[in-house]
Amino acid sequence: MTPSNQWHVGIVGYGEVGRILCEDLRAQNVPVSAYDIKLDGEQAGDLRNHAAAHGVTLAASHAELAARVDFILSAVTASQAVPVAQACAPAIRPGAWFLDFNSASPGAKQRAAALIDGVGGRYVEGAVMTSVPPYRIRVPLLLGGSGAAELAPLLAALGFDARVASAELGTASATKMCRSIMIKGLEAMVIESFTTARFYGVEDALLASLTETFPGIDWEKQGAYFFQRVIEHGRRRSEEVREVAETVRDAGLTPWSASGTAERQAWMADLADDGLFGARGTDDFARSADWRIEADRILEKQGAK
Repeated sequence: MTPSNQWHVGIVGYGEVGRILCEDLRAQNVPVSAYDIKLDGEQAGDLRNHAAAHGVTLAASHAELAARVDFILSAVTASQAVPVAQACAPAIRPGAWFLDFNSASPGAKQRAAALIDGVGGRYVEGAVMTSVPPYRIRVPLLLGGSGAAELAPLLAALGFDARVASAELGTASATKMCRSIMIKGLEAMVIESFTTARFYGVEDALLASLTETFPGIDWEKQGAYFFQRVIEHGRRRSEEVREVAETVRDAGLTPWSASGTAERQAWMADLADDGLFGARGTDDFARSADWRIEADRILEKQGAK
């Protein structure tokens, strides 16, 4: 068996997460290929420039990528987790690993696994347990599935911080989904609460009250961070929380909180796509250190200021 540090790694999804993983793997001289559907769109130039700068080989399709690599890591939006598995399955090498890095529901992970395992691949679910950029390849990662225990040390050799959650497929993703009810919900609540407080001119009183109740959190800094991340990644987050809602439904509950969070995240993504927070791809997009600036933009857009 080829040692993992000699694998040819394939990354599906060349967004923020995919590019970070490519950079960290290439820094170890690991051969990396990547594919993203955006290679056929207006962002293709930026992606090709990044690939050239870091020595990443770009594939022309999911199938071309799958046919050439020993290990596939799928890092796309939640709604694409199963379609990516479906697109890679016909060409995947026998015995090749497929790590599903996506924030999808246990049911979606199980459907993706059936596609990969059904053609001789080796599917393992991955649940990313916090934001990737601060940790990069060392982001805490839970693994699940029958091959998780075998894959974990192979990932460690590549620099990942992965541990096995369960040999049962779906346990790792359920942990992630339940966490996202809280974390993504808190993002949405902060945006709604802080923007409303700004309208009424009570933001200072609100922050003082929150600090008194939760003294361990710098709410000024946390608010700015939440606004920034949702403006930048609200679309991806909304898709994730729709998967969260499915997870809640599968437990027999009505996902009132998750559904509301998904709508707020998608609403912010729509505003960002309309250019309210600056032009995407520019240095000043969503880079304000003051959440009040972004809240004022929202209120002005809504005709409230």
